[in-house]
Amino acid sequence: MREYLFMALIAAAVTYLLVPLVRRFAIRIGAAPEIRERDVHTTPTPRLGGLAMYGGLVVGLLVAGQLANTGEALAASDGEPVLALIVAGGLITLTGFLDDWWGMDPFIKLAGQIAAAGVLVHFGLRLTYIPLPKDWGGSTSLDYTLSTIITILVVVVAINAVNFVDGLDGLAAGIVCIAGMATWAYSIYLGQNVSGDRITTTAAISAVLIGACVGFLPHNFHPAKIFMGDTGAMLIGLVLASSLVTVMPVDPSVIEGINRFGVLLPLLVPAAVLVLPLIDLITAVVRRTSYGMSPFAPDRGHLHHRLMDIGHSHRQSVLIMYAWAFLFAFGIFAMSVVSVPVLAFPVVILLALGVLVLMALPRWRGRGGAHASRGKPSSDDDGPPTGPMPPLRPETEFGRRVPPPGGPQERTSTDPHSVIPLHPGRP
Repeated sequence: MREYLFMALIAAAVTYLLVPLVRRFAIRIGAAPEIRERDVHTTPTPRLGGLAMYGGLVVGLLVAGQLANTGEALAASDGEPVLALIVAGGLITLTGFLDDWWGMDPFIKLAGQIAAAGVLVHFGLRLTYIPLPKDWGGSTSLDYTLSTIITILVVVVAINAVNFVDGLDGLAAGIVCIAGMATWAYSIYLGQNVSGDRITTTAAISAVLIGACVGFLPHNFHPAKIFMGDTGAMLIGLVLASSLVTVMPVDPSVIEGINRFGVLLPLLVPAAVLVLPLIDLITAVVRRTSYGMSPFAPDRGHLHHRLMDIGHSHRQSVLIMYAWAFLFAFGIFAMSVVSVPVLAFPVVILLALGVLVLMALPRWRGRGGAHASRGKPSSDDDGPPTGPMPPLRPETEFGRRVPPPGGPQERTSTDPHSVIPLHPGRP
C-alpha cells in the first residue's frame, strides 16, 4: 500500500512542478489558440499541459519499477508494461502536441492513436481472453490476431471518450482520476483474494495515473491557468485503457466465490469506469451524423455544455459530472464488496440516476424559476471566466497586436508639435 502511495505522490509532485515550465513553453511557441464559438473560456489559454502529465507518468513508472514488491511484479508480468507505457505514451503525447500546436487532420490523429495502441500490444499489454460466466459459455480465449484487434479497439475508444469529455476546467482530469481510483480499489480488492502479477501491474498503473491527474488539477481547476489539450486527454485515456486491459483477463473461476456476481466484475468495472465518457462519445457521434456532419466535427452539444446551458455554473457542472463518474465507478465496486444480489443492481442504478437527474435540473431563482433570471446579472461567485491568472497579454506573448475595442484609436501626425485635443468634439 505504501508503495502505491509513494509512486502516486512522485507522479503528482513531478507533474505539479512541470506545469509552470510547460505553460511558459506553450506561450512561447504560441500554443494558445483563439477563442472558438463552442469554447466556454473567454481568454486565450495555453494548452500542452499533457507534456507535464507525461513527465509525471514517466517518472512515476520508473520509480514503480525500482520498488521492492511492485518492481518485482512489473518485471515478472506478461510483456513489459513500463516500457510499453513510456513508448506508447510518448507517441500519443507527440500526436497530441502536434495537434494542439499546428492542428491535425482527424484521420491522421486516429492513425496516431492506433499506432500507440499497437505499441501496447507489441510489448504484451493486450487482452488474452474475455471473462464470461459459465452460463454464457465461459471465458472466451482470443488468438493473437483477434486479441490485437480488440485491444486496439478498446484503447482507441477509451482515448477518444476521454478526449470528448475534456471540455471544462478540471473535467477530464477529475473524471479520469475518479476512474483510476475505482480501478485501483478493484485491483487491491482482487489482490487480497487472488495473487497475480497482472493485478499488481493494474494497481501500479492506476496509482501513477491518479498521481498525474492530482498533480495537474491545481493548475487546471476553474479558473484554469493551462489546459491539458489533446496532448493530455489522449495520454490519460491511453493509460486508463492500459489499466483496464491488464485487469480484465482475470479468470472468472478464481473470483467466482468472492461475491454473487464477481464473475462479471472484470467486464462491469471497465464499463462503469468509462460509462460517462462513453455516453458523451456515443451521443456526440449520433448527434453529428444525424445532422449530416462528420463524427469528428466539433460542436457545443456535449453533456457539460448542456449542464451550463440549463443554468449551472462552470464549477457546478464539473462537480455534477464528478458525482456521475463516482456513482458509476464506485457503485459497481461497492456492490460487489458487500455481496449485493444481482437483481438489486439495476434498481439501485435507476434510483441513483433519478437523484442525479434532479441534481442536473436548472437552479430555481425565486418564484420565476431558472427563466426568471434571464436578463439579470448572475449571482454566481465562481470567479472570472476560465482563463489564465493573470490574463495573458496577446500583444507581448503571442507576437501580435490586438486593437482595442471599437477599432484603432491611434492618431498619427507628421507635425511633431501638433496637439491632439482632449475632447475632439469641442473647439
